[in-house]
Amino acid sequence: MKITVRIDDGTYEVDVADLRARPIIALVEGERFEVWPEEGPTAAISQPLKGTRPLAAPRAANRAVMPAAPTAPAARNDAKAVHAPIPGVIISVAVKPGDQVEVGQELCVLEAMKMKNSIRAPRAGQIGAVPVSVGQHVQHHDLLFEYAD
Repeated sequence: MKITVRIDDGTYEVDVADLRARPIIALVEGERFEVWPEEGPTAAISQPLKGTRPLAAPRAANRAVMPAAPTAPAARNDAKAVHAPIPGVIISVAVKPGDQVEVGQELCVLEAMKMKNSIRAPRAGQIGAVPVSVGQHVQHHDLLFEYAD
């Protein structure tokens, strides 16, 4: 489904794949993102009534948005790192160096524009470094976590 989103003075074309899939894949201006909605009850997705426009899916209070894993790890050295998808403040850190994590496990919560974004593990593995702490301000693409393996 294609959506046009207007934020401040910018307009963005967003192409959202299957809303029932996990993670939900969204292309924003050609850049791929994975969205990991919080677990819990979900709203039924149904077809709009004839002659009406479909409504946007409701926003979750806590959600994770992170860039998808690169398709060519040699092109970018992100296979062992998790970067901030947006600027904000770290409000909680759920893992420490040495912890084993599974795909989709919450690593930290990043607050941006009064929204709490749960940053989740893009892959399973052992956390090697956690260079962020609670209360720290991070910029877009700042290193949040590094895998040991």
